[in-house]
Amino acid sequence: MYRIAALALLWPLPALADSVGGGRVIECYCTDSTGGRVEMGETICLEVGGRVFTAQCQMSLNNPMWRELHEGCVGAKLEAPADSAPAAFAALR
Repeated sequence: MYRIAALALLWPLPALADSVGGGRVIECYCTDSTGGRVEMGETICLEVGGRVFTAQCQMSLNNPMWRELHEGCVGAKLEAPADSAPAAFAALR
């Protein structure tokens, strides 16, 4: 009976594990190459040792870390040749 009572008292303790005194929660996040804060689950493009890859901020053994998702980074910048123009605009010249 005492074992059950002791287990019942100890059961809620893991819920308090990620807080410090005063009930403050420890914030976990990654940092980018400029020291900027990156939240858990966010993905960014990293360049490390000449390699460029997409990485996600994740937790591993209670430590924030970067996990490589795939090689290379997705970019939104598209460059077109200076002389190229769509056919619809060619008639306006």
